[in-house]
Amino acid sequence: MAIVTGGAKGIGLAAAACLVREGAEVMLVDWSAEAASTAVKSLTSVSEGVSGGVDCVVADISKIADAEHAVAATVERFGGVDILVNNAGIQTFGDPITTTEEIWDKTMNVNLKGHWLMSKYAIPEMLKRGKGSIVNVASVQGLASQRNVVAYSTSKHAMIGLTRSMAVDMASRQVRVNCVCPGTVNTPMVQSVVQSDRDPDRLKIILDKMHPIGRIAEPSEIGEVIAFLASDRASFMTGSVVVVDGGLLLPIAGSPE
Repeated sequence: MAIVTGGAKGIGLAAAACLVREGAEVMLVDWSAEAASTAVKSLTSVSEGVSGGVDCVVADISKIADAEHAVAATVERFGGVDILVNNAGIQTFGDPITTTEEIWDKTMNVNLKGHWLMSKYAIPEMLKRGKGSIVNVASVQGLASQRNVVAYSTSKHAMIGLTRSMAVDMASRQVRVNCVCPGTVNTPMVQSVVQSDRDPDRLKIILDKMHPIGRIAEPSEIGEVIAFLASDRASFMTGSVVVVDGGLLLPIAGSPE
């Protein structure tokens, strides 16, 4: 039984599809009822022929009551929680001066507080079953940074800290906690950023060139890594930060653009 936050689109949806194909029952958590319902329908065909089932719950994970409800709904629907994929996140922009208090708080609430809250309520359910696995989706911007993303980058750095802290706290109780740091991924969020640029075609070329592998990732490529970390195949991994970035962090100077 797995919970995937931000599960209606992008990396979350791809991770859910991978988990379903491996036989997991998956609860999608999203703040958009329409998007969540559409995602469930799209995953129904994936679940045909395997044991996994799919459902959804609408929640704002940055609110404690919503996070608690999302976990309780999963337990009621599927009988427990084995896996939590903390994927929900928002991209925000601004430097230390231009970032407003509202943007800072919103970024931290969704990208960090929400993942702690979901873990707070999911871990006790995992302990009832004797073990569990949490996969946090951070970013390469949790290991480095770009300009004009001070709140976003800070939240992703903190996500790595949350991963390591929870891993240490829960290791002796058989709950593993790992983190994935993707490079640029072809998600609706990235597509929106590209299309809002004054020259979308040029920006797309730049993003591809920034990755030594020559392109940005597809969501399924990140989903496969998440599914591996969530599974017993990664049974001796906890506190790990797995970079899945097509080589983005390798060049010393990066892209001049």
